Amino acid sequence: MNDRLLYVIVKLLLPVIVVYGVFIVLHGHLTPGGGFSGGAILGTALVLYGLTFGQEASLKIFPESVSKYLESGGVLAVIIIGLIGLFVGGYFLSNANTGIPLGDPGDLISGGFIPLLMIAIGIKVGSTLMTLFNALLEDE
Repeated sequence: MNDRLLYVIVKLLLPVIVVYGVFIVLHGHLTPGGGFSGGAILGTALVLYGLTFGQEASLKIFPESVSKYLESGGVLAVIIIGLIGLFVGGYFLSNANTGIPLGDPGDLISGGFIPLLMIAIGIKVGSTLMTLFNALLEDE
């Protein structure tokens, strides 16, 4: 497809979509949304880029090897955060009992481990969507 209008619109909207996805991930402990929703938005932005400019262009900005490392790193981060809660607080993914300052309710820097957990889940979900997209394109 060689549609110049589509290219221009996607180039204009893509940064807005990415910023919104990051906002949803970072504010997941304060507002509705979180790691899954924000990661889905970020992954969808990458899929939109791939559908518009082609798989080769998409693989240049987000190679499969990076996607696989981010998927594994996201899961590993969730497990490590959970184990820290287990060993320090007594329960897997324990938050309040770990001694981490929870901050003031409503502040961006609050929630103990929960913001880190949202970031790890967002990375995992976004990279998984991109891996699935590339796998589906390879099957054609």
